[in-house]
Amino acid sequence: MTLPTIPPQARLYLRPTWFVPSPIGLPDGSVARMGNGLIWFQGYEVSAFGGRGRVARVMVPVAGFADMIASLPDRLAERAQRLAANISAMRAPLMLGERTIRFDAPQVMAILNVTPDSFSDGGKHVGDPQAAADAGFAMAASGAALIDVGGESTRPRADKVWEGDEIARIAPVIERLTAAGVPVSVDTRKAAVMEAALAAGAKIVNDVSALAHDPRSLAVVAGAGCPVILMHAPSAGDDPHDNPAGYGDVVADVFDHLEGRIAACLEAGIARDRIMVDPGLGFGKSLADNLALVNGLATFQALGVPLLFAGSRKRLIGALSNEAPAADRLGGSIALAFRAAQLGAQMVRVHDVKESVQALHLWRGLADAGLSAI
Repeated sequence: MTLPTIPPQARLYLRPTWFVPSPIGLPDGSVARMGNGLIWFQGYEVSAFGGRGRVARVMVPVAGFADMIASLPDRLAERAQRLAANISAMRAPLMLGERTIRFDAPQVMAILNVTPDSFSDGGKHVGDPQAAADAGFAMAASGAALIDVGGESTRPRADKVWEGDEIARIAPVIERLTAAGVPVSVDTRKAAVMEAALAAGAKIVNDVSALAHDPRSLAVVAGAGCPVILMHAPSAGDDPHDNPAGYGDVVADVFDHLEGRIAACLEAGIARDRIMVDPGLGFGKSLADNLALVNGLATFQALGVPLLFAGSRKRLIGALSNEAPAADRLGGSIALAFRAAQLGAQMVRVHDVKESVQALHLWRGLADAGLSAI
């Protein structure tokens, strides 16, 4: 295969493509597997960028990947090999004490906001820890593998919450849920809140700033030895949506950011098998950016860690459906969750648990049927 000339200093990315329902009956070496899930593919989209612009893009069959690598400069060949290995690497399960979350099929994370002003469910559970916990129990009973408890809204221009108030909102809820054995993650970007939530029984930190907002957060997570979810946001400041510079290529730029945050975590002593990533759909991104992220979602498998996708009730659904309000975005939310599963997301973060679990059961049934077909 003849490739366009790629400068040695270019940034290289791989996106799995040409998906097939089963490797059965296909020639050896013509198919690769995405992680330890039920997704196989026959090609890579290879993209190279220089500065903020794409300098090359080509589709390469899996069977021709070794020949493609041989034609690249050494630095790019090493990166291509590493990215391909990451795509196919096993995703270690999350070990959460007595509970284990496996990634051989997509899992559901349920959103439980204990806030007065979140964009979709603000005020629904604030001020009543038992009612909030009861909502979490119902989500777990509906099939959620993890309940994500948050006490500060991260919608655009939301008021910043003092950490003491945030702790007062979430700690009683987390204590009730974890006392009953329900796995809980805490949605926060403040180190003190992380510490309080972990002390209350939470097992995972989910940070929209990828541990960049609070200078103590890396040390807190490393010291706790807990899993962490690193989300992309264009700003680590008070408003995570602040993005005056925009993007060159949103998929490549988000990939670079998350790759850098993974490196920062590893340097801080956080093990790779404790890290997940989230491309941050809707955070400082236009409709075009969000659609590009969804279509390019498989690219993030090359980071080599489990991928969380959070599209539930988000603005792009309303933008494509006559400005439907958040409460009327169930259909779009299910469609995004299903699409994310098709592209390899190991977990989806949702408001509507029962419906999302049912959709992913359907996805799993179709995948099983495709794999067993002869």
